Amino acid sequence: MNYYIVIPAHNEEAFIALTLQSLADQTLLPTKLVVVDDNSTDKTSKIVQEFAAKYPFIHLVKRTSEAIHLPGSKVIQAFHKGYETLDENYDVIVKLDADLILPANYFETIITIFKSDSKIGMAGGFAYIEKNGDWILENLTDKDHIRGAFKAYRKECFLQIGTLKPAMGWDTVDELLCKFYGWKVVTDASLKVKHLKPTGANYNKIARYKQGEAFYSLGYGFLITAIASAKLAMLKKKPFLFFDYIKGFLKAKTAKKPLLVTEEQARFIRSYRLKKMKEKLI
Repeated sequence: MNYYIVIPAHNEEAFIALTLQSLADQTLLPTKLVVVDDNSTDKTSKIVQEFAAKYPFIHLVKRTSEAIHLPGSKVIQAFHKGYETLDENYDVIVKLDADLILPANYFETIITIFKSDSKIGMAGGFAYIEKNGDWILENLTDKDHIRGAFKAYRKECFLQIGTLKPAMGWDTVDELLCKFYGWKVVTDASLKVKHLKPTGANYNKIARYKQGEAFYSLGYGFLITAIASAKLAMLKKKPFLFFDYIKGFLKAKTAKKPLLVTEEQARFIRSYRLKKMKEKLI
């Protein structure tokens, strides 16, 4: 199986060499790897070009965009810029962040997972962050969720879900749509990915409200949003974020912002979320 990688990058000179080296050291190399330099003002492009000169499968694409970092839209727009440069001769498409160190067997294992069952639509490992000299699980999500930093999709699944949505919540709606269409999402606890930059490190104050807006756009409804907001705020150890999330949800609802999903998909998502919540209570 051929796999292609797209890495959106903005001012990642501190980390991207480590990411690219870990990809160059894979036991199963990507057929193509595109790094999209999204308006960087540092040496990101120079570092990528040095790797591209050494490894023919690595390519650099440049994109001009606004400097402000809002989660979701900017990174996925950059992803699509890179994806548009690729041909269709892939079996698996991967979206990676530029601040990761992946174990050498990461993609050999991912491809083995996809080969094991034709109904597996997505696969991934787990993110670990450094704390007091140790690498610990970045425990922000459920164990059956694949982090947005490293998403691998079977081609047929990727196309059926409509590729990736350029909005916050893209890395939740993709998995929910996966399940809506009958695909399986598989995580492998043996695949420990070092996440060098904490999630949300560059988010500005406005982005706090975007999480609540994302819950609305997923069709969650108020009850599920309130539960999800409380859980996420506690996991981040910032209880007052709960109010930011609720405010974002209510603002989106008042503005009648369009959903990322259809009404049918939204009903499925609410039913699925409530079912998962009930399972945890039992």
